[in-house]
Amino acid sequence: MTYQADRPFTLYFVRHGVTEPNFRGFRCGGDLDLPMMDIGCDQAYLLAKQVDRMNLRIGVIIAGSLLRTRQTASIMSGVLGEVPIVIEPLLNERKLGEWNNRPIAETEEQLARHVTPPGGESEDDFTRRIASALDHLRPYVDRRPLLVSSKGVGRVLNGLLGGQGRMQVGNGEIVEFAVASSPGQAALRVSRPHQA
Repeated sequence: MTYQADRPFTLYFVRHGVTEPNFRGFRCGGDLDLPMMDIGCDQAYLLAKQVDRMNLRIGVIIAGSLLRTRQTASIMSGVLGEVPIVIEPLLNERKLGEWNNRPIAETEEQLARHVTPPGGESEDDFTRRIASALDHLRPYVDRRPLLVSSKGVGRVLNGLLGGQGRMQVGNGEIVEFAVASSPGQAALRVSRPHQA
């Protein structure tokens, strides 16, 4: 499944600041609604200051409905001059059911093989949901949106937009997706502007 762009656009993706399960190296799916730790709030603030210095001209912040993504969006909006925030529940992390609060290493191989977690969301359903979220974002693409969500959402976005490999995004990290639409295909450039 690939997203069909009808015009070129750039969007930014930020993974929320660290939660306690993230800090411990445990799974934290979209069916586990936890706040960020203080260090996660610091990550969001420092990233927002960096984004402000980069002058990325963010016109809207679109966040999942989970507390950790809303907190990150709120911190970033404040630093960036009260950029409007839109909440989009379709951008929530994949539901991981019984894999929540388990060490990442225990389930990484199964996740890579697209095994559905007991009581969780299948990879196909998750991908379709993120594809629907992209369709809902079409009215915002001219405003250089900043999406705030979770690691799995970034991974699926990368694939839907034509990126290669299994992208990893750290807590409090930003990724730029520049989609250049051309007849019959979309070309994607992925960069990490904070590392430039």
